[in-house]
Amino acid sequence: MIKEKPQQQKTESIKSVLKEEAQNWSKIVVLVVLAMVLFNQLLMVNATIPTASMENTIMTNDRVMALRQAYRFSDPARFDIIIFRYPGDDSLPFVKRVIGLPGETVTIRDGLVFINDAQFPLRDNFVKGPVSGNHGPFLVPEDSYFVLGDNRGNSSDSRTWADPFVHRSRILGRAIFKYYRGFALFHY
Repeated sequence: MIKEKPQQQKTESIKSVLKEEAQNWSKIVVLVVLAMVLFNQLLMVNATIPTASMENTIMTNDRVMALRQAYRFSDPARFDIIIFRYPGDDSLPFVKRVIGLPGETVTIRDGLVFINDAQFPLRDNFVKGPVSGNHGPFLVPEDSYFVLGDNRGNSSDSRTWADPFVHRSRILGRAIFKYYRGFALFHY
């Protein structure tokens, strides 16, 4: 029987410990990646805002988190900020504010939004800058929403799309906070 030298035993022991440590770290990395994927697919939606359409609420290049399950037991409400798939193109996530609810008629006169022929315009003091233009009336179908950007002078939204409504099935989640270029919670 050949006896291993103490140095060879020490080297083998170190290799065994390093191999075990590498396996443990690999398991941790796999679990973290799996947790992140599940978090992103089941709980949250992450979006980067590419345009100025939601300024001054959300600035260009801000990053926003939305809760995927926000509308599991409730419906979107007026003024909620939602992330949704652009009507007609699933590859484009959009971020806009809910203005018109199912069954409502939305009319824009001189840039002011009127719901169901109300005498007074909607109180939307979050809108950036002066707004002009006439659009509508738009009768919002069941399970659909009429959405506008807060920067109405620089927003592609329900006023101008060929299909002006966002169906509920296309909504990915309700924006709850922005976390890059400043942190802010959205209050509804």
